Amino acid sequence: MEDLIEQVKQDMDALVDEWIESDYLKKDDLFVVGCSTSEIAGKSIGTSGSEELAEQIFHSLEKLSDETGVRLVFQCCEHLNRALVMERDTMSTHLLEEVTVVPSRNAGGSMASYAYKHFENSVVVENVNAHAGIDIGETMIGMQLKQVAVPLRFKQKSIGNAHLNGARTRPKLIGGERAIYKN
Repeated sequence: MEDLIEQVKQDMDALVDEWIESDYLKKDDLFVVGCSTSEIAGKSIGTSGSEELAEQIFHSLEKLSDETGVRLVFQCCEHLNRALVMERDTMSTHLLEEVTVVPSRNAGGSMASYAYKHFENSVVVENVNAHAGIDIGETMIGMQLKQVAVPLRFKQKSIGNAHLNGARTRPKLIGGERAIYKN
């Protein structure tokens, strides 16, 4: 397990550096994280969650938040309808509504459960319109992103054994052939 945790640390550090260098993220943007620690460990999603892996990912993402000012949001698993864990001030700033549930390893997943326990003042909301995010292990974050989602291709293709996807969003392009999209 120690080797896997070290690999996850290296993978996450590389990913966080790519995000920081991309300049896509802005202060107070919602950054949604979908994560299967089971997939990271090479197991099937939902079968062997790990708080140790969740801890490493959480701490790596704190650097992303510190460097860019994004607000981290962790998606629960399907057993909690993919509700989201965040800090109370994030909920208030983005005018979201709290729901009552406490994520656990078996209902919410290890990553969301870890975030809930380690945020200063955690809450759960039902849905968000995030500005960007990552999906580690095919957890389906698309429903949490604003329109229009733009897939990103990272040099870092996986975290541990889990496939990695990422996306940012952009405003819709409206108008027709006479529309101007850039000044």
